[in-house]
Amino acid sequence: MISSTVLFYGNYVLCLCLGLLCVVFVSYWNIEWRGGFAWDASFLQFNWHPVLMVTGLVVLYGNAAILYRIPFTWSQRKQHWKLVHAALLLSSLILSILGLCAVFDFHTGYHIPNLYSLHSWVGICTVVLFTAQWLLGLVGFLSPCSPLGFRKLLKPVHAWMGMAIFILSLASCLSGINEKLLLALNGNSNSTAAYSSHPAEALFANFLGVLIVAFGLVVLGILSNQRWNRLEPGEESSRSLLPEDN
Repeated sequence: MISSTVLFYGNYVLCLCLGLLCVVFVSYWNIEWRGGFAWDASFLQFNWHPVLMVTGLVVLYGNAAILYRIPFTWSQRKQHWKLVHAALLLSSLILSILGLCAVFDFHTGYHIPNLYSLHSWVGICTVVLFTAQWLLGLVGFLSPCSPLGFRKLLKPVHAWMGMAIFILSLASCLSGINEKLLLALNGNSNSTAAYSSHPAEALFANFLGVLIVAFGLVVLGILSNQRWNRLEPGEESSRSLLPEDN
């Protein structure tokens, strides 16, 4: 018999560890095999794109999404955690926009067309929806003049959109990793082995994709477990913070 809270914190620690590994792996990939980072419209500037997108659009976003599920926050004022939630998402959004700036600036410098691939279409739609979601959340949940009826109407839509954006973020990052490998490991140079020959870079980046999937599954698992929903005023208070699972 394991208490629901203990089970939550086990999943939460796993989520934190997987998120940290995602950031470490995407950074190491671009340092070890792609040459590192710069902001000069070169190939090194492009390397910021996957790092900022994985860090902001996946890891920070996922942790912001599950913030209200952390049991120790339930006994504290929700308004404080709304501000933390909004700040984490704003940080995620800023990193995502910087990631877009990095790739658009690189494309412009090398006269590469923008928004021609499915990855770019999904990615730009994700960031646009994310921006709209954040602004709507700011108006609906943090504005003191927002009507209570509007907040109640907006809450389920906001939660559903949050999960949808997170799933789109996962799809964007996974397709981006695959696209980058296909373009970079084309086997046309003596120093680059073909993707199909399983070079170390391909295996490492593929494993990064597996880590992102694992992180996403843990986050979605936490969000889908109704036992870990924060109790709102007026809801049944009989539910213990430490219920026993059979």
